[in-house]
Amino acid sequence: MLNPKRWWTIWFCFFLLGAAFGRAQEFERALPGRTFSFPRDHYAHPQFRIEWWYYTGHLRSPDGSSFGYQLTFFRTGLRRERPGQSKWALKSLYFAHFALTDEDEKAFFFREKISRGALGQAGAAMDRLHVWVENWTLKGDGADHLLEARDPSMSIRLRLTPLKPPVVNGIDGVSQKAEGKGYASHYYSMTRMKARGELAINGTVLAVEGISWMDHEFGSTQLQDYQMGWDWFSIQMDNDTELMLYIIRHEDGKPDPYSSGTLVNPDGTSRHVRLEEFEIRVLDTWKSRKTKAQYPSKWNIRISQPNIALTITPSVADQELITQESTRVTYWEGSVKVEGTYERKPITGVGYVELTGYAEPMGGRI
Repeated sequence: MLNPKRWWTIWFCFFLLGAAFGRAQEFERALPGRTFSFPRDHYAHPQFRIEWWYYTGHLRSPDGSSFGYQLTFFRTGLRRERPGQSKWALKSLYFAHFALTDEDEKAFFFREKISRGALGQAGAAMDRLHVWVENWTLKGDGADHLLEARDPSMSIRLRLTPLKPPVVNGIDGVSQKAEGKGYASHYYSMTRMKARGELAINGTVLAVEGISWMDHEFGSTQLQDYQMGWDWFSIQMDNDTELMLYIIRHEDGKPDPYSSGTLVNPDGTSRHVRLEEFEIRVLDTWKSRKTKAQYPSKWNIRISQPNIALTITPSVADQELITQESTRVTYWEGSVKVEGTYERKPITGVGYVELTGYAEPMGGRI
């Protein structure tokens, strides 16, 4: 017999399909010309159907142990908010994914949550930075971002302090993902944040510090049916430079022309990186024993200007997330190590890679 939570998940999937196709027209689309304003754009944007606040980072404890983490909050709009709506009205669904990678022990831990955006169970404020799914929270404290997620077997509590201003990705305020009006998102990043706090795994609590990366995206329709998924990279180099790249893959494996990225300089200035300016070559693969999906698992990345050549290697091969209790999307999201050259000088770094569409196609789902 299915437990109540499983029934809720199945009901949600059918409900969400109806929302995605039947009510998408109720929401605004991401169009060129948007001017970002901070801190306001850290807050919720319920006029768009899809929104997420995404945090990853690399942490070290006083004894030298190394960890990666991901904590992401998702909002999916089911109907536009209207003045005077009942507090019982189901306007949005919220999900959260929390993962820890123990890089020394080569172990990966993952938890997930789903909750309805009614009666205070989950939500995202429009007047301040506050997003929550039950007892997992994101809050603003001045310029700092406070993260907390607790589960009986793992937890994290971090204060993140931005070291650079927000960087808007894309062109003219939009990150275009596919051909067609509105197949895009409004997307910005905080590419270097100082992290300090604590984490716990199986009862062992450790003080940690390190660096983090934050993405915030919102839009209403992003991928076309012929687009299978994406390979996304965030890289933090030890010369205080950051790089974000993504490849959106077609059914034939070729990259979509809208694949692109952003290079962030030490002083916080940035520039858009077009597809023709970079190359990503897969060096190795890893096959999941659970899903049989085969993922790229090591890469060479080259940028023409400035002259950057990097090798990207996962800290742990198995960092696959099977989200049957929330978004029902299987993807690989993991901590990676970086080494190579920047203008022919040796460089190292850390990063995160996200791989979707290898277990099942993503086209038309977001």
